Amino acid sequence: MTSSEQKSIAVLISGGGTTLKNLIRKIDEGVLDTQIGVVISSNPNADGLEFGAEAEIPNRCVERSKFASDGEFSEALFSICRDFSVDYVVMGGFLKRVVIPSDFTNRVVNIHPSLIPAFCGHGFYGHHVHEAVLQYGARVSGCTIHFVDDEYDHGPIILQRTVVVKCDDTVDSLASRVFEAECEAYPTALNLLLKGRLSIKGRTVQISK
Repeated sequence: MTSSEQKSIAVLISGGGTTLKNLIRKIDEGVLDTQIGVVISSNPNADGLEFGAEAEIPNRCVERSKFASDGEFSEALFSICRDFSVDYVVMGGFLKRVVIPSDFTNRVVNIHPSLIPAFCGHGFYGHHVHEAVLQYGARVSGCTIHFVDDEYDHGPIILQRTVVVKCDDTVDSLASRVFEAECEAYPTALNLLLKGRLSIKGRTVQISK
């Protein structure tokens, strides 16, 4: 039974939904203390919608092409979040830019498959990130969980995990190890958020005990 004090989240996806699948698994295992109120996809054909359906989570689709501006698109998206009374919005492979409304300031988080501020920003997503890391010859990569503001991959950083780049790495092998780090890092960061242990001063996120 869900506690009345348990926080709820909306999960935003655009594609395969591997992050959503991981969050559902962590909730089922009791590792992540939340419930997913709704899954919102920017793509009606996103494979990740199946994971939500299997877990009997309501889903909605908001397509960017149906709106004249990022602001209108964002308002439609956050209107759904309000309808489901979610406490936080969690991006999991969501590829569209959003404009954060005032009532959701510091209530939206994202995970990015590199160590921000390296290899991030518009166009850096999925395998594009890992390709850039390997082409540059970086020796470490990793993942970053951060608050979302009105710019791509820009908000204050909550948590980062490093992954060593091996000499024989391919895009797929590096992506696999970074995703392993993501699977543990995201629930850890979300639990801190859900328990009210995060505060922001400037660009620094402080974690209370």
